[in-house]
Amino acid sequence: MTNLGKMMKQAQEMQGKMSEMQAALEKAECTGQSGGGLVSVTLNGKGNMKSLKIDPSLFNGDDAEMVEDLIVAAFNDGKRKTEEYSQNEMAKITGGMQLPEGFKLPF
Repeated sequence: MTNLGKMMKQAQEMQGKMSEMQAALEKAECTGQSGGGLVSVTLNGKGNMKSLKIDPSLFNGDDAEMVEDLIVAAFNDGKRKTEEYSQNEMAKITGGMQLPEGFKLPF
């Protein structure tokens, strides 16, 4: 029974660390860029957009579609960086524990 008690204690510790990580993700920032830096998007660690910057030179023409594509590309770059950051932080908490494929934390 001591093994079960030890496992429960470890689970509680991991749950506490998960809560801390969730709070840290809210504060973390990842910036994605496109168009050689003409468009940049800043996301928090949970993937919510915090800011968008567009170089004024993009507004000299009538090509709104290009600007839209650059915004999407910058967001996708930022989202990828956010996911990498989140995975790295999760690995720190789980100590490299291998989770089943498709199993994602937090629940």
